[in-house]
Amino acid sequence: MQPEPELPDGDDGTPSADAAAAPSSHAAAGRPRMRLGFTVAALVLGLCGLAGTAAGVVTQFLPRTFTAAQQRQIMAWEMARRWRTTPAGKIFPAEAGYQVSGFALNAASELPLTAHRLGIARQASCAAVTDAAAGRVLNRLGCKAVLRATYADSTSSMIVTVGVAVLPGGATARAAVRDLAAAEAGRGRGLLPGLRPAAFPGTLAARFGNRQRQLNWNVSAGPYLVMSTVGFADGRPRVRVASDAYADQEMSSLALGVADMVRAPLGAPPPVPVCPGAPGC
Repeated sequence: MQPEPELPDGDDGTPSADAAAAPSSHAAAGRPRMRLGFTVAALVLGLCGLAGTAAGVVTQFLPRTFTAAQQRQIMAWEMARRWRTTPAGKIFPAEAGYQVSGFALNAASELPLTAHRLGIARQASCAAVTDAAAGRVLNRLGCKAVLRATYADSTSSMIVTVGVAVLPGGATARAAVRDLAAAEAGRGRGLLPGLRPAAFPGTLAARFGNRQRQLNWNVSAGPYLVMSTVGFADGRPRVRVASDAYADQEMSSLALGVADMVRAPLGAPPPVPVCPGAPGC
């Protein structure tokens, strides 16, 4: 008779709980490998995240590259803010050079002259410091404000007021020049719609008013319309100066020369923006 096999320690002949729960040697060996795999995966993911963060930080410190459209937009923004950021004394310098053509002098060369600033007026609305025809054009085109200053010519016999009308952009400034010329052609009065004089009591410009305007001049400079109006210092009303070649040439030269002096820095293109240093870097 064969001996009965020995049973585990259970009293009722069933295997004990300890015996049932004992893991096999293969399962026990697999657990450390799984834990190692999870650890390696977590380390790889952490390194990837760190590399991504480092790349983002490095990118932030690299110079930014602007597209051509962005460069134009930044340059336009720089020009549009000049009337606010430039001191009035730089927009309207104390002296302005101009030249009378040799034709008026019966000479072979031009005569260089200098106009002297008499005063700088307060900022004003576009309609308040232009005549009615010019005010309508400027308001329609979205004019924001006008800055003005008045100068006397080198002989103290002529006065010119120069103004800067702030417009939304270069296209509207050019349209203003065109529309003001068209308005004058429609009126047929021989005086371009434009700026009203800025008189300063106690100076040579004390009697320079709207009726004393002999001629007006309008020219664009980027988003600005630069206007000038000129007349005699003695307060005489508008007369036909074309019959006096010298007076006509000096007035035209004075109006154009002072306007160009103001226009040049306002309308000069700013440097092409690059990083670092430009807005948006």
